[in-house]
Amino acid sequence: MKDTRVTVLAAIFCGGFIAGTLDIGAASLINWLSPVIILHAIASGLLGKAAFHNGARAALLGLGLQWTMALVIAAVYALAALRLPVLTQRWMAGGVVYGCVIFLVMNYVVVPLSAAPFSPHFHILKILENLAAMIVFGLIVAFCAQHFHLSAAASEQTRVTKDNET
Repeated sequence: MKDTRVTVLAAIFCGGFIAGTLDIGAASLINWLSPVIILHAIASGLLGKAAFHNGARAALLGLGLQWTMALVIAAVYALAALRLPVLTQRWMAGGVVYGCVIFLVMNYVVVPLSAAPFSPHFHILKILENLAAMIVFGLIVAFCAQHFHLSAAASEQTRVTKDNET
């Protein structure tokens, strides 16, 4: 049980922090904006337009919110993978599907319910770019879940083998 908990936490932290951080860079590239402005945009989900006038504090809030959301997203996948082994066995397909789900939830549930002073207005190219970024996000989360699941399985197999030898 303890090994499972450690494995799930490792998958969540690895997937959440890596995907969440790279997502900031992807948003910067897609929108041709500074990562600081992206972080202000994330903070505007709580602060509204004021986030763009609160400097470093708003940017740090945005970073904290980004990482929190990324950790929650990674936790959902990692915990689901405990009950649905197919999510680690076929992690690439799981990551692509999960990335599409993330895209839909973020753009059509989270952002519209937030205080952000904008709503998703996409042209087809922006839709494809943002969808691709979320698919990469999903793939990172799925890979980390798969990696730590396999590491735990190998560790367990080694332990069982040693126990049987004695």
